[in-house]
Amino acid sequence: MSQPEFEIHPSVLSGETSDIYFLRAREILEKEGINPVATMEVFPSRDGMFCGIREVKALLDKALPQGSEVWALSEGETMQRKEVTLRITAPYQSYGIYETAIVGILAHCSGWATAARECADAAQGIPVISFGARHVHPLVAGIMEYAAVIGGCTSCSSVAGASLAGVTPTGTMPHALIIVMGDTAKATLAFDKHMPPDVPRISLVDTFKDEAEESVIVAQAMEGRLSGVRLDTPSERGGVTADLVREVRAKLDLAGFKEVGIFVSGGLSPDRIRYFRENEAPVNGFGVGSHISGAKPIDFTADLHEVEGKPIAKRGRIPGITPNPKLKRIL
Repeated sequence: MSQPEFEIHPSVLSGETSDIYFLRAREILEKEGINPVATMEVFPSRDGMFCGIREVKALLDKALPQGSEVWALSEGETMQRKEVTLRITAPYQSYGIYETAIVGILAHCSGWATAARECADAAQGIPVISFGARHVHPLVAGIMEYAAVIGGCTSCSSVAGASLAGVTPTGTMPHALIIVMGDTAKATLAFDKHMPPDVPRISLVDTFKDEAEESVIVAQAMEGRLSGVRLDTPSERGGVTADLVREVRAKLDLAGFKEVGIFVSGGLSPDRIRYFRENEAPVNGFGVGSHISGAKPIDFTADLHEVEGKPIAKRGRIPGITPNPKLKRIL
């Protein structure tokens, strides 16, 4: 699946999402006839994974005139605190009002990607899927899940995020389907009947009965067509534990369904993922929601370092271009 280009919302291009002082600064410079070529550098407040540059590039593609230069780290590259991750050299009026949007995109996307990387590292090769779309505003859900995939998730639950990341969206079935149909096996058989063959047959098995019992019932009803079961036991019932996963695995194996995988979701974090691994729970995949979607943004700072080729900077910063051989020219 090819990766589409990011679409820049008209409110971003117009400057409506910018801090008002940037709009006022542009108005003043326009009326004064001042528009020098200036170099702006952007750096993060802490270590992490750099993400969001594809969207920033899409914005700068529309904003910058020919002859401008943009250098940046690659999407998904590791970054260090205060490392220059982005450098723009262009007439200042062409990009000054977008400073707010640029650092905002990088802040949130890098925060999400870094949190996803923490989960993927904890999983040590076991697939991690982003289930966080339900925890954020729908207009940013796709971008959040795109960042999660950049960070190391194998896929995500939202169609928008999967489209941006160039992957196939992943999901099982909601409790609502099972509750409306009144029976897990019946709902799973209907899922199997109506969904395309390439959609994995993974049943949610914690709605009505004991998880281990329900897993076997559904596997038997599916007669070899079941790919896996998902455990999402709520905290009111003790949540999913390593012992529960082992029990479900044992019952499925005894019933002759060794090929059926076990997927775990519900309040997962890197620590919880490590708990399952350290206790040798036979988990085939993890679904992670709010640890990624609610990740703290990584603050980015943007500073001017040259104006018309002359080194300059605010106090506390070193004037002139800051060398970083990792930067690659993207415009």
